[in-house]
Amino acid sequence: MQAQHQSSSDVKATTPARHLVATAIIGAAMIGYQVHKTPDDRIRLESLTTMAQNLGELSATDLAVVARLLAKHPAERPNFACRQV
Repeated sequence: MQAQHQSSSDVKATTPARHLVATAIIGAAMIGYQVHKTPDDRIRLESLTTMAQNLGELSATDLAVVARLLAKHPAERPNFACRQV
């Protein structure tokens, strides 16, 4: 994306707002998790959401949407079988 600035004849690149980029990345992770529902996809979604939250790039509404999705599909706990020795 490029924009012409009236004060200069140089063409300068513009960047989208960071919160929009964070929302897009987390949205892609949400779709991946909903499709595959693997532990790796869940970890990716949780990690990206935590990082964006720590950077202040997600709203409370965005966080609530992710929380609802994660609550719908609780993390699977490993099934450890006890073996007798």
